[in-house]
Amino acid sequence: MCYSIPLAGAAITHIVWARKRSVKLWWLNLMFYGAALFGVIDHWWNGELFLVSENVVKDLLLGVTITITTLLVWGIMVVVSKTNPTLASYTNISK
Repeated sequence: MCYSIPLAGAAITHIVWARKRSVKLWWLNLMFYGAALFGVIDHWWNGELFLVSENVVKDLLLGVTITITTLLVWGIMVVVSKTNPTLASYTNISK
């Protein structure tokens, strides 16, 4: 269940990215899909892929934590790319 929140974020950013075609949103979209994939692999590894755990609230809070962490890392990437032109040209995130 923890992968459902980052997957929802990925779906929302994909829809917004399809309209705006921003490189920044593309990076955020990829990061959300990566976070969701992380959750799916973790649940698969523990044999709980399609099972609802005993504590749904904890799973959803973990998904929120993963999503917030993804947003924070993306925000740091955007700020650093604006302050460091070398990094901005390397990642092409400043456009």
